[in-house]
Amino acid sequence: MSQDLQGNPLMGADAQSAAAFDEALRAYATYHGDPVGALDRAIAATPDCAMLWLAKAWLFALATEPGATAMARAFVATAQSLPGGAREAAHGEALARLLAGNWTEAGLVLERWQAAAPHDLLALQSGHLIDFFAANTRSLRDRVARVLPLWRDVPGESWVMGMAAFGFEEAADYARAEELGREAVERDPRDSWAHHAVAHVMEMMGRPQDGLGWMAAREPWWASDDDNLQVHNWWHRALCHVETDDLAGALRLYDGPVRRGGLGMALPLADGAALLWRLEMQGADIGNRWDELSEKWQAHEAPGQYAFNDMHAAMAHVGAGRFDRAQRLLAGASGESEAAGWMRRYGLPLIEGVIAFRRGAYDTAADRLMQARHIAGGFGGSHAQRDVIDWTLTEAAIRGRMPGLAEALARERLATRPHSPVNRAFLRRAVALRAA
Repeated sequence: MSQDLQGNPLMGADAQSAAAFDEALRAYATYHGDPVGALDRAIAATPDCAMLWLAKAWLFALATEPGATAMARAFVATAQSLPGGAREAAHGEALARLLAGNWTEAGLVLERWQAAAPHDLLALQSGHLIDFFAANTRSLRDRVARVLPLWRDVPGESWVMGMAAFGFEEAADYARAEELGREAVERDPRDSWAHHAVAHVMEMMGRPQDGLGWMAAREPWWASDDDNLQVHNWWHRALCHVETDDLAGALRLYDGPVRRGGLGMALPLADGAALLWRLEMQGADIGNRWDELSEKWQAHEAPGQYAFNDMHAAMAHVGAGRFDRAQRLLAGASGESEAAGWMRRYGLPLIEGVIAFRRGAYDTAADRLMQARHIAGGFGGSHAQRDVIDWTLTEAAIRGRMPGLAEALARERLATRPHSPVNRAFLRRAVALRAA
C-alpha cells in the first residue's frame, strides 16, 4: 500500500498520486502553493483513492464559503463510496460533523484519531484550523503541543513548529511562540503560517516597529503570487501602520496589495472590512471603498454558517449605508447546530452592536458589544482579529460620553499593550471626557 511522506496509508494511491498528495499537504500547511491543483492531479491519476477526495473536502469545508461547503459535501460523498480503512473513516466522520455546523465535535474526532496517528499532517492541520475558527484557545495550543515532540526528524517537522507557534501565541506564551515561529521560517522560509504567527506576537505585544521590520525583511516569501496568506499578512503589516499612526500608509496597503491580492473570498473580505473599520474609527476618509466591499460580500454570505464572517459583512454593509443588508444577516440564528448557537450567543449582539455604532446609537452599541465580546470557544479568528470588537466598544463609550466605561476599557487595553499609541490615545480621550 502507498504511503504519504509521514508514513500514513494512502489506500488506492500510486507513487505519482502519493507525491502529489504530499505536495498538496505542504501547500496546505505553509499556505504556499496550489493544494487544490496538486490534489486534482493526484485524483486524475488514482480517482479511487478516498483520502485524496477527503483532503480536497477539507480545503473546501474550511473555506467558510457557502459554495465551497456544498462542494465539500460532494467530495465527502465520493470518498464514502470508495474503499477505506480507519484513517478514511476518521476523516469522513470529522468532515461530516464539521459540514453539519458542529465544529467542536469535528475537532474532537480528529483529536481521538491523532492519539493513534500523531503523524497525520492532514488531520493535524485541519484540526488546528478548526480550533482557530472556533476560538478554542486551549485546544489551539494543546492539539499541536502534545504531538510536536513526536515529530522530531519527521518530514514536515518545521510546519508543525509553525502551527505550535500560533497556538502558543494565542495562549499568550509569546516568548515560546516567537522562538518556534522564527525557527520554523528559518527551516522553511516559504512557511507563511509560521511567519504570520510571529507577526501576531508583535501585534499582541505592541511592537509595531518590530512588526514592520519583520514583514519587510521577509516580504519576498510571504508576498509572492503563489502565497495563499498574503492578504492576511498585508493586513498584519497595515495594522503596524495603524499602531504607528500612519493611517495613510495603512490605506495605501488596502488600496494596493490587499485589494490586488483578492477580495474574492470571505476571509480576505473579513480582513478588508476589519482594516477599513479601524481606519475609519481613527478618522481616515474611507470614501466609497465601503461600497465595493459591501457588493463583494453579497456573493459570500450564508447567514449563520460562520458568525465571524457575518459580523465583518455587517461592517461592510453599514459602512456603505446599506443597513438593510446588515439586518438580513440577523436571520441566520435558526437551527440546532453549534454554528447556529454561536450566531445566537455572539453573532446577533455583535451585529446589532455594529449597526447601532454606525447609526450613532452608542449606548445600544456598548450594551450589545459588552454582551458578546468575551468569545471563548465560540466563533473564531485570532485575538488580533477579535480586537476590533473591543476597539469599537471603547470608541462607542467615548463617543457616547460614558467616561467611567471609557476609562475602564482604555486601562484594560493598556494593561496588555502599555506602549500602544492607539491605546494611549483612548486613555487621553477618556480622561478628558471625565474632566469635561
